[in-house]
Amino acid sequence: MEFELPTVIYQNYHLLVSAVALILGFALLYGLRSNVKARRKSEEIGRKYSKSSGNDGLPVPKTDESTDVIIVGAGVAGAALACTLAKDGRRVHVIERDLTEPDRIVGELLQPGGYLKLMELGLEDCVDGIEAQQVFGYAIYMDGRNTKLSYPLEKYDANISGRSFHNGRFIQQMREKAASLSNVKLEQGTVTSLLEKDGTVEGVCYKSKDGQVMTAYAPLTIVCDGCFSNLRRSLCKPKVDVPSCFVGLVLENVDLPYANHGHVILADPSPILFYPISNTEVRCLVDVPGQKVPSISNGEMANYLKTVVAPQIPPELYNAFVAAVDKGNIRTMPNRSMPADPQPTPGALLMGDAFNMRHPLTGGGMTVALSDIVLLRDLLRPLRDLSDAPTLLNYLECFYTLRKASALYRVFCASPDPARKEMRNACFDYLSLGGICAEGPISLLSGLNPRPLVLFCHFFAVAIYGGASGIIFPIIKSEGVRQMFFPATLPAYYRAPQVA
Repeated sequence: MEFELPTVIYQNYHLLVSAVALILGFALLYGLRSNVKARRKSEEIGRKYSKSSGNDGLPVPKTDESTDVIIVGAGVAGAALACTLAKDGRRVHVIERDLTEPDRIVGELLQPGGYLKLMELGLEDCVDGIEAQQVFGYAIYMDGRNTKLSYPLEKYDANISGRSFHNGRFIQQMREKAASLSNVKLEQGTVTSLLEKDGTVEGVCYKSKDGQVMTAYAPLTIVCDGCFSNLRRSLCKPKVDVPSCFVGLVLENVDLPYANHGHVILADPSPILFYPISNTEVRCLVDVPGQKVPSISNGEMANYLKTVVAPQIPPELYNAFVAAVDKGNIRTMPNRSMPADPQPTPGALLMGDAFNMRHPLTGGGMTVALSDIVLLRDLLRPLRDLSDAPTLLNYLECFYTLRKASALYRVFCASPDPARKEMRNACFDYLSLGGICAEGPISLLSGLNPRPLVLFCHFFAVAIYGGASGIIFPIIKSEGVRQMFFPATLPAYYRAPQVA
């Protein structure tokens, strides 16, 4: 007679074993993989760039060559980087496609860890005067239940918290600060290609605001031209995933159920977010799985929002939500995800969304970008002469090796897969326990404790808790505690055939 585990336990046992094996493999091989890939990709640089020279042999005007760093893009990453490097005495030339105030529906929530990095860079005043709202944590809703998760800010000063705001206002503040520095040249223009010689990037070719083709040269070019980067493929092998789209609305003159908190509704089929962006406005982002969304022009989107989404949001926000839909200012954008897979290149570096994108649900994009800027600044400080290409490349390879990122989106999406449903429910229940069960994950999400070990530990804790509460306990109850764990105490045990 062969003993067989109940099917559910057997399946989850193998799921857990597979996850353990995956993470152990990652921990053991991560360093080796990064170094080997970096060296292999470095060997390809000469061949790749021999095919991608930016000026096609045409004589074009040159700009002043007394520049240390060219930055392509003046979004959050580019503008903050320009300020930071200029403060260290670097001569910086920033080329941005459009210097008017951006109007975006994401990039509006800066986690507390990101605000600390903003302070470290001396840029904290960029959130002043734009009606930025303090954010102290999240409220999570699911199936009529809710729980509040506060950031672990007890050891910090009162002004330390997350900040939420209009993205464009924040960017303009940083652009103005960068432009005020004497060693920063901020110019409107569209960079069309990188310029290289003997496998080393030496600058960029771009069209100025008046359409003139120009070149600019510097020993280091940093590409920060955002999620739609047209230079990304020159510096990495991008694998962009578009798991969903955000539908954006602005709710007016409404109070959130939990003041100064982001609100995450774990709805079906995917999450809905609310957070304040000014004194009178609340941003609503509705996640729609897939790459296609209902049409706005023919009214399908309004109908979807009213019939599918509205019934799942907190009642305190229902009327304001419907009013925002009726107002008609509905925006959409694809949610892109792209792992960091750089191709170390002499003279060039990728940063920001051009380099690495995570689903906006995590609210971590700006925090990661600012952390990367602090890391790069500290790495480059000892290197005064950026024209030493081989030495500079070693520093850039260190940057790629030291940075980290994480993701969260799939756990929070509804799914017909019973295992995924169980994990989502387990995640909510685990966070609802409070204490260390909430503090650990929220410290990771907030950027206050970005160590990967925290993610691994709490992932397994959620998996074990989910298995115990949703799978194991019902089986134990139905089978009996003694029957499952102490069969030798049962008289029937001695009459049963022995397992071969």
